[in-house]
Amino acid sequence: GGSLAAQIAAKNAAHPVMVYSKSWCPYCLRVKGLLGELGVDAKVVELDHVIEGDEVQDTLLSITGVRTVPQVFVGGEFLGGCDDTLGAHQGGQLVPLLEGAGAL
Repeated sequence: GGSLAAQIAAKNAAHPVMVYSKSWCPYCLRVKGLLGELGVDAKVVELDHVIEGDEVQDTLLSITGVRTVPQVFVGGEFLGGCDDTLGAHQGGQLVPLLEGAGAL
């Protein structure tokens, strides 16, 4: 588990916006749609499309305390899920976060 956690942390640090998602999840689709509308080129990992998806999701739980998807990281920091991301956007915090991470 430790090496997977390190890989996830490295991936989160390497990409301004990381989204851990499942391709069929309506909440994931909303977040990916919002990021697309904002012009963010997010790096998305579809957990249902990768062999180690379950292990990645278990490791994310140990990192973030959350098992559900989507899990959105901006600038290497855990932003949250769908409600958190949409709430940050509605509250005017998302765009400055994205700009600060170099995603916009």
